[in-house]
Amino acid sequence: MTRIVVTGTGTDIGKTVFAAALTRALDGCYWKPVQAGLDGGTDAQRVAALTNLSPDRILPEVWRLETPASPHHAADLDGVRIDADLLNPPPCERPLVIEGAGGALVPLNHEVLFADVFARWGLPLVVCASTALGTINHSLLTLEALRARGVPVLGVAFIGPSHDSSEAAIVRFGKVKRLGRLPWLDRLTPDSLSEAFAAGFDPSDFA
Repeated sequence: MTRIVVTGTGTDIGKTVFAAALTRALDGCYWKPVQAGLDGGTDAQRVAALTNLSPDRILPEVWRLETPASPHHAADLDGVRIDADLLNPPPCERPLVIEGAGGALVPLNHEVLFADVFARWGLPLVVCASTALGTINHSLLTLEALRARGVPVLGVAFIGPSHDSSEAAIVRFGKVKRLGRLPWLDRLTPDSLSEAFAAGFDPSDFA
């Protein structure tokens, strides 16, 4: 069964929205192993709202931390330690979309980065990259860090307004597949998101 990891080149670039779109397109399940920040709703709750999936297909987090910060720091504030060895993809009879927290090199504790866990899983991974200024550097550094750990990169999903030059540079220098682009949507609903994903991506790339 298909299992795909979604990470980003940074935080607040639309990774959760992309993960929601991918989960719905695959008619799958969604799992975010670590949620840092509970006020204002969680990413799992946002995915549920953007997909209209039944609650049993939004799999529970392993750690839910109060503070919207890097997981290692949020865990420190909560007086706990994230044991990265306990982060293993849960069983699911459908395709499973797994969303990391922030970027690939976000620390889970004081010894382990999310990218280290991605390497242990060995699952195909999508890098979500903003099309905004600075994306070339951020994206290429992310790709190098993942490949240095042997993480299988499926491709890059761009998020934001079209910027052909930046996207082409990332694909060329990063030697990576361009999976498509998800634009910012003025009206973000389950239907508008599904339509935008269908227009920008080929589902067979994720099979």
